[in-house]
Amino acid sequence: MKAGDTLKIGDLRHRIELLDFVITEDEWMNQKKEWILKATLWAAVSNLHGREYFAAAAVQLEKMLLFTVRFYPGLHEGMQIRFQGDLYDIKFIDNIKYKNKYLEIKALAVGGD
Repeated sequence: MKAGDTLKIGDLRHRIELLDFVITEDEWMNQKKEWILKATLWAAVSNLHGREYFAAAAVQLEKMLLFTVRFYPGLHEGMQIRFQGDLYDIKFIDNIKYKNKYLEIKALAVGGD
């Protein structure tokens, strides 16, 4: 979605899961690190194309996807997205026009570095 594009509700047709990394402690104070499911959202999903694709390809980020979701407070770059069984590290979040309506997320496939 470009800055001037309008998003139709039908564009948000893919289900994605937001995962957050947490550290918990058991009763013996042993730390446990794990990814937990924070939310399941509807999203528009696309590959990078045009100028964005070539800029990403120049730094070997060809496995990057663009997710557009409704505004979700608490979303941050340390999270991951699970989409169609694959994991993606969130690299950049754009609050489109700072309207708190939609977020554009660029995410790189885990192992795609």
